[in-house]
Amino acid sequence: MSINSHIQNLKQKHEKLSSEVEQAYKSPALDEFYISQLKKEKLRLKEEISRLSR
Repeated sequence: MSINSHIQNLKQKHEKLSSEVEQAYKSPALDEFYISQLKKEKLRLKEEISRLSR
């Protein structure tokens, strides 16, 4: 797997997590811990994308 395809894969995962966070906020049973975990994973992906893009 090339670096560019790996970065694209990470970006897709990041977008998917963004959608999950958005849906979690709309849920009547708002789970702050779950949302926090999603956001941490999004940040981890964003940092990895940034690191690989240098």
